[in-house]
Amino acid sequence: MFAFHRSPRPEPDRPEGEAPNGLPWESVWDYPRPPELRPEPREVTVTLDGETIARSDRAFKVCETAGGPVIYLPLEDVTPGALEPSGGGGSFCEWKGSATYFDVIAGDQRIPQAAWAYPDPTPTFQPIAGWPSFYPALVECRLGGELVRPQPGGFYGGWITDEITGPIKGEPGSEGW
Repeated sequence: MFAFHRSPRPEPDRPEGEAPNGLPWESVWDYPRPPELRPEPREVTVTLDGETIARSDRAFKVCETAGGPVIYLPLEDVTPGALEPSGGGGSFCEWKGSATYFDVIAGDQRIPQAAWAYPDPTPTFQPIAGWPSFYPALVECRLGGELVRPQPGGFYGGWITDEITGPIKGEPGSEGW
């Protein structure tokens, strides 16, 4: 028989004042579970090899306890031909449903499975049905001009900017959260 050991909830970082980007600090431990859909007020840009493949001022972010916010853009704000369905499989989120993956293409460059979307998400997430998100570890993503850092761990698609504080799921020692 296997026993599952859950690590204790870490103490969240709660700095005073404003973050270096001028925004209020935002702890991932204040995000809800189940996750919540929120408008993203900053302009979103995604580039590959210096070519803009997406630009939007109509994005939404999904905020879930312990994870970096994940940004979704209207498909109409993605350059035509920049996304092609990936040959790989999909994944399933208990909150959003089944995801499909896309290769991101710019010029001669193709990054396999660098984006994903929920074509038919659960009712709470219907506003982002078919909207892609991009892995900031694989393509350059910016929020309001600020370069996004990928959420640690390689698996997660969270977009980390200067106002986001943790600890964040994916960092060493977070396996049991």
